[in-house]
Amino acid sequence: MPEAPAPAQPRPFRRNFRNWLSWSGMVLAASALFAFCLLFAIDLIAGHPNPYIGILAYLIAPLFFLLGIFLTFLGAIIRWRTRRRAVEAAEPLAIKIDLSRPRDRRILAVFGFGSMAFLFVTALGSYETYQYTESVGFCGKTCHLPMTPQYVAYQHTAHASVECAACHVGPGAAAYFKTKLNGVKQLYHTVRNDFDRPIHLPTDMRPAQAICEQCHWPKKYVGNVDRTFQHYLSDEKNTPFAVRLLLNVGGGDPSNGPVGGIHWHMNIANKIEYVATDGQLLKIPWVRMTNAQGETTEYRDPDFKEDLSKYQVRRMSCLDCHSRPAHKVHTPNEAVDLALTTGRLDPNTPWVKSKVVAALVKPYSTKAEAEQGIANDLRAAYPDPAQANTIVSVAQAIYREDFFPEVKVDWRTYPDFVGHKNWNGCFRCHDGKHVSADGNRSIKASDCNSCHLILAQGSGEALQQINAKGHEFMHIDAPYTEFSCTDCHTGGVQK
Repeated sequence: MPEAPAPAQPRPFRRNFRNWLSWSGMVLAASALFAFCLLFAIDLIAGHPNPYIGILAYLIAPLFFLLGIFLTFLGAIIRWRTRRRAVEAAEPLAIKIDLSRPRDRRILAVFGFGSMAFLFVTALGSYETYQYTESVGFCGKTCHLPMTPQYVAYQHTAHASVECAACHVGPGAAAYFKTKLNGVKQLYHTVRNDFDRPIHLPTDMRPAQAICEQCHWPKKYVGNVDRTFQHYLSDEKNTPFAVRLLLNVGGGDPSNGPVGGIHWHMNIANKIEYVATDGQLLKIPWVRMTNAQGETTEYRDPDFKEDLSKYQVRRMSCLDCHSRPAHKVHTPNEAVDLALTTGRLDPNTPWVKSKVVAALVKPYSTKAEAEQGIANDLRAAYPDPAQANTIVSVAQAIYREDFFPEVKVDWRTYPDFVGHKNWNGCFRCHDGKHVSADGNRSIKASDCNSCHLILAQGSGEALQQINAKGHEFMHIDAPYTEFSCTDCHTGGVQK
């Protein structure tokens, strides 16, 4: 009897990957892996870290890699199931390449060149995308929709040419990893549209030494700076009222000039620490100063009886006064004063200061609603179309630059501690209430000549009456008495 044929040996499962779908998946996975390696290498050798490269390298590239793996195994499973249903001689998904046949050579050449082209496009696209994520436009408009207020305000500050990553991304592996994870989290909440409105400022921002002092020299002696602040009263004549100040900025390093003035607070020989009882750092009931000899003095508001261990002790830095260095949102009063000073609004138009400010500060839900409401109010106040058109156009432009109702941001959202007009700023500590434990020393309550001299004030000829020793501050037409500016100055319509 003839010998029975040997049972067919099972074919290795890897043969199931010999199909076009699996091969395409392999090319996609290889390209994604190549893109990840390329982006990772670029980020490592870049001059400064890019906060958004994490989204590309750790989210987008892995997604395409997983898609490629999925297609690879999907093709293999389809091939395996087809083999089970078909006879061995008629396998529709089998790939048999015979280089002696012109058709096979053409197909293989097209697939090979297509794969190489896909890798090239992947490399080029990864690099160009990396460059785009370096741009300010990407941070402010494309990726960070919730950060629109910061992006718009940033374009009108002295730091408008500084890239976002220069301040918001720290060096080192820990900061690198934290930034990548944060970028993915931001993308997640932006896609879900469940981000905070307004965006809350973090309390653990990078220290000023790691940000500001990369460009600004802390030992520089500034001395006195002459500044004129032009305001207009909210009366029928829009009466101009200017204050010309000699700001005693001073310095904090005795090797470059006398230690004193506003920048005494950054004296490199002293250390000033404080405790704030709120997230916006508006209430500071406890301060400690350590001098160059290591002697410490604590100052406390008598009403503050709580345990210090409940609060974070912070060291004073540039950002405790310059709290909005690159994202300042102007108050309506400031914005309208600037429009009047630069001639965009005509100061001879009766009541234009108060009318425009009143139209701006009304509550609106969207910018479209605001622009319509502003137009209605101002056209009702100024029936002449030629006159109203200009006023409406300027007022709407101010609103677009300083009001963001969709994310609930305007000038009241984030404190600006430079000065003390609309926010307490200096008076958070210099209020005369902070006294030492022995009661013999206190943080001096600032008067109008502590940090600046009023060289001239008022309008017309009054501004020519320069006094090198400083004028007493006249609040419009009455002498200054003991009051806080923020009691009345809200940035919008006065109380």
